[in-house]
Amino acid sequence: MEKKFEKNTFEKRLTSMLKVDFRRFFTQPLYYIMVGIAFVVPILILVMTTMMDGTTTTNPHSGVETTIEGFKNVWQIISSASASGGGEQAAMAMEITSMCNMNLMYFAVSVIVCLFVSDDFRSGYAKNLFTVRAKKSDYVISKTLVCFVGGASMILAFFVGALLGGGVSGISFDLASVGSSVLGIIMCLITKITLIPIFVSIFLVMSVIAKQRAWLSILLSLGVGMFLFMMIPIMTPLDATVIHVVMCVAGAALFSIGLGVVSNKILEKTNLL
Repeated sequence: MEKKFEKNTFEKRLTSMLKVDFRRFFTQPLYYIMVGIAFVVPILILVMTTMMDGTTTTNPHSGVETTIEGFKNVWQIISSASASGGGEQAAMAMEITSMCNMNLMYFAVSVIVCLFVSDDFRSGYAKNLFTVRAKKSDYVISKTLVCFVGGASMILAFFVGALLGGGVSGISFDLASVGSSVLGIIMCLITKITLIPIFVSIFLVMSVIAKQRAWLSILLSLGVGMFLFMMIPIMTPLDATVIHVVMCVAGAALFSIGLGVVSNKILEKTNLL
């Protein structure tokens, strides 16, 4: 009787790798630490800036007085509205309300991506993986999807933390005063999440370049990510619409595919065995 072997298709390979990566990802402390940080950060920022709001400091050398202005509305820590150029102004501003907001989470995602990937090379998991069964393209796709889920979890944790922090600090939740609505907030949250694959793809390229050197991959990721940081408020305003969502989805697809190919080429050119 002739023995038949099942064909190892792309779907089977990718499904198998996703199962392994998700299991490894959700069983490591790093994921829960980063999500916990994402939850606590907005609470601390809102409470501390509210306590310091209106405080005046004087430069002993120049005598110039500086008044600290905190968040007046809880939604400011999520993003800023694009109405009347608000999104563009936020992209250029250096105030605390435009810098200490949800956009910082995109840089925090780099820690998850870089440490997760570097652990593969440091432990020898990647070498064993590519020797036995996996293709480089399967590895890149799997890591992109898994880290996207991790980044989305951090965005959602930050959002919940912001709501709790706003309640604790007693600042306004009024949407009209920030030029948004419930639908706008929902769309804003969707754009924040759909923008994550762009940064994950960038961080993944830096990670496969640095391999086991996590410190180098994080530095490279932060450096390259800074070039896109000023675009985030414009792409993800508080009064986001379907158009913003479509642009973010399109950008995420292009970056994921384009930079995914780059990561794949880097792995193919590298001798891992």
